[in-house]
Amino acid sequence: MKALPIEPSNAPLAIGSRIRAARQGQRLTIEQVAESTGLTKGFLSRVERDLTSPSVASLVTLCQVLAVPIGNLFVDPETYLTRRGEGPRVSLGGEGIHEKLLTPRHERRLQIIRAVIEPRGHGESELYAVDCDVDVLHVVSGRITVVFSSERYELDAGDTLTFPGREPHTWANETDQKAVVVWTLVPAASR
Repeated sequence: MKALPIEPSNAPLAIGSRIRAARQGQRLTIEQVAESTGLTKGFLSRVERDLTSPSVASLVTLCQVLAVPIGNLFVDPETYLTRRGEGPRVSLGGEGIHEKLLTPRHERRLQIIRAVIEPRGHGESELYAVDCDVDVLHVVSGRITVVFSSERYELDAGDTLTFPGREPHTWANETDQKAVVVWTLVPAASR
């Protein structure tokens, strides 16, 4: 089998925004980076705006100062799209609830679940906890009640409740209308 020739692309690589993000993520000014690298502020500004390309030596120095592996500047970001109505069904328990996972199954940093809760739908009868650090509940439409051992919250559309994930709780839709909610678990709940 004959290999197809690979033609080089003349399209410039846009890495400036990634360099800027790395600098800003470390709360460094262009002046500080210029001083650490020996490059000029004007040159660094042009690099960050993709108006010029740094030499290999300048790029190595810049990446060392920013503690960024050079390869990270050239890797396409991993993206995942879940269209409306798509996403695998999941079940974290309860009755009268239809849950769909909006984030990829392999995503460990966080987990987002969209749930449609039928009228009078409810969570476990006993308080339970989810194995995550932070649990965020956002009500898209309808009303939902969240019950903790010592507090009770009635949330309407647009309300958001944030609480420790391992805090025992339960929930209920005590109305005659469907409720739509989005749960965000950080990091993703252990399985």
